[in-house]
Amino acid sequence: MADYRAPLKDIQFVLNDVFDAPALWQSCEALAQVIDADTAQAILEEAAKLVEKEVAPRARNADEQGVSWDAGKVTTPDGYKESFQAIANGGWIGLSGDPELGGMGMPKMLSAQYEELLCAGDVSFSLYPGLTYGATMAILAHGSDELKQTYLPKMYSGEWAGSMCLTEPHAGTDLGIIRTKAVDNGDGSYSISGTKMFITGGEQDLTDNIIHLVLAKLPDAPAGSKGISMFLVPKIEVLENGELGGPNGVSCGSVEHKMGIHGSATCVMNFDNAKGYLVGDINKGLAAMFVMMNYERLGVGIQGLGCSERSYQNALAYAKERLQSRAATGPVNPDKAADPILVHADVRRMLLNMKALTEGGRAFSTYVAKQLDLAKYADDAEVRQQADKMVALLTPVAKAFLTDMGLDITVLGQQIFGGHGYIREWGQEQLVRDVRIAQIYEGTNGIQALDLMGRKVAANGGEYIKLFTDEIQAFTDAQSDDAMQEFIQPLTKALGTLNEVTQWVLAQSAKDANEIGAASVDYLHLLGYVSYAYMWALMAKAALEAKTDDQDFYQAKLATARYYFGRLLPRIYSLQAGIQSGSALLYGHSDEQF
Repeated sequence: MADYRAPLKDIQFVLNDVFDAPALWQSCEALAQVIDADTAQAILEEAAKLVEKEVAPRARNADEQGVSWDAGKVTTPDGYKESFQAIANGGWIGLSGDPELGGMGMPKMLSAQYEELLCAGDVSFSLYPGLTYGATMAILAHGSDELKQTYLPKMYSGEWAGSMCLTEPHAGTDLGIIRTKAVDNGDGSYSISGTKMFITGGEQDLTDNIIHLVLAKLPDAPAGSKGISMFLVPKIEVLENGELGGPNGVSCGSVEHKMGIHGSATCVMNFDNAKGYLVGDINKGLAAMFVMMNYERLGVGIQGLGCSERSYQNALAYAKERLQSRAATGPVNPDKAADPILVHADVRRMLLNMKALTEGGRAFSTYVAKQLDLAKYADDAEVRQQADKMVALLTPVAKAFLTDMGLDITVLGQQIFGGHGYIREWGQEQLVRDVRIAQIYEGTNGIQALDLMGRKVAANGGEYIKLFTDEIQAFTDAQSDDAMQEFIQPLTKALGTLNEVTQWVLAQSAKDANEIGAASVDYLHLLGYVSYAYMWALMAKAALEAKTDDQDFYQAKLATARYYFGRLLPRIYSLQAGIQSGSALLYGHSDEQF
């Protein structure tokens, strides 16, 4: 596997040239106090050094070694303790955390870039600090002041880790049927009993304590999802003085043996009258959990992006070095026995697919992160409200489309290696295995598509999607530069297709409830490709307007934009045909005919 190099130039292009993040940060009073362009540059450079030197070199060994379980104890791969300590010492877990409790208070637009670097370095390792930060978000949003003061500083510092305990053996997506019970102890605490599975980082040897956020039901709770509460359950009890006490009735029953992410401990967790503390209101646990879901779903999408970037770097290096056959137009290296495979049209097709989708994905993830920042930090209440709606619309797309494309991209990288891509020592097959889970956890991509089509489009009569399409339309209307027309014309046509399909589904679903599910996955992909087209038009505009001597970089952006519009965006027209074939084709078989 080629050495990973953080794509800092591409990241700076997206942050500064495309979205002018420093100006946005200065426009928000809370952000202007903590972040500017120079600070962001310094943070990204340090993150790059950390990942390149500490995290990425250990990824392959971690995959080979995996985690081990013995009598309830989990041992992580060699080097993970050192990597986690480096992350903790640098304050990276609290990068976007509350400054008053030990965090750095950085915006999501910046932390999203750091997350990409970490995921590209080793997605398995990234899950330990990532889940910890996710747990801190829920505590910060809904925990009592006492819980925040007791737990967040230790979690931001990396002394304690966090986990999210939702799924049970019989309850995955349908959390309303969970069986884990909570009994009020009458002293402000609760006794939690039950079994959770697929718990990332539920047990590990990296930190002194693990703070579990557990969904459970009180004995008199309403049936279904309306009866779920959230509880903070530490692995080791925390005394009133903040010191650690004794074990807390929390144990790891086993770890899963998985297709990929071998360095990540995926645990079965048993809670036996463990002492826990209510987070948020009784029976409002799902609402508390969903505060961090938008961030977590973008984070999982970024896992797909990180694996994509790593696969592209590996495949490009190999394509330049591997000599096989001659170019169709004649020898490129006449003094050698063969030409590098980069000369062959199909290899170039695969690499350009990888490049265009990865760079488009980076811009899109940053755009969604921008909406999260506006929703949280914008001084104008109307701006915050509109950004909230954009977040609701686009986070399922970010999670599902980035990870669907992540699998496609890593498979292309593996294909470029030919037989060597199927062999473990080159690292490409690991990326394929690692990224595959991202399409499944944090809500399968099919569920994300149903959420998008049902709740975020149909339920509000297309209000949220109209906000997004109106923004794109305003952008296209404002482009008078002749040089932009090669990008604006296909974007305008694609936008028209998206609007037409949206209205078709809305009309059909009013007559047939099955149309929502029938259209959902294809619709999500159609919206994903149009969103990337918008991103590529923004990047093309930034490249055309760049005032620099480094024109090769910007010309490459324009060439990639042309490739995206010519080769990848047209996929939406087959998606349109599939959607408009209707739901009847899915229900033309009896159950016995399958």
